[in-house]
Amino acid sequence: MKNLIIILSIVALISCSDNNKKEMVSESKDTSTIEKSQMPKKNGEMYPKLSNYIDSILLELEKIPKERKNQLKKIALFIRTKKQSNESANLTFICTHNSRRSHMSQIWSSTAAAYYDIEEGIETYSGGTEVTAFNPRAVEALKRAGFKSENSAGENPSYKITFSDAGHEMECFSKKYDHPKNPSENFVAIMTCSEADKNCPFIPGASLRIPIPYQDPKEADGTSEEETIYDKRCRQIASEMFYIMSQVKA
Repeated sequence: MKNLIIILSIVALISCSDNNKKEMVSESKDTSTIEKSQMPKKNGEMYPKLSNYIDSILLELEKIPKERKNQLKKIALFIRTKKQSNESANLTFICTHNSRRSHMSQIWSSTAAAYYDIEEGIETYSGGTEVTAFNPRAVEALKRAGFKSENSAGENPSYKITFSDAGHEMECFSKKYDHPKNPSENFVAIMTCSEADKNCPFIPGASLRIPIPYQDPKEADGTSEEETIYDKRCRQIASEMFYIMSQVKA
């Protein structure tokens, strides 16, 4: 009798183990399916060099400090809220001269939105508190990351920046934040430098104002560290713009 009970117990344990294995396999398949459905659709359409660059920065998103993430999540929330209301999410990146950080932020945020296939309803802009020119050092940093660029002549040339042959063309030139090409209302003013943040406590027409200042790469102009500093700032901005759009996608 005791031997029969022991045999039945062993059979029950084996059956339970087999069921658990099946459940684990099923859960693994479900997880794989979910992850696959959330994968970006347009990375393959981007220039190969840029695609590799993006792959590398995605591995660094968790390194963004918590306090920075908290600010970036505010921008993501603004975008999600607008999209859920079927309204355009207008992002205007502002720095003093509209020459480096604000352009990089505009370009990378637009690229990140396309990468995650959420660009519909997201419009990106940039402007300054005064007009200078899109600095060629910043343009070169973007080209080293994998973007392509064409520009006109003049003191304030207009650059055409693209992330793929199929992607839309971004026209970039230095302008004030209230330039006619930029929205005059219902936008989030994203302050990318401390000077603009300090000197413009109020941005007319902005629904929201969020400071995320970046250190100015201009400090390295003409030095042996120039290229390194510009690449570092470009990479930081790229990582944070991709973090924002990943939060919108989630």
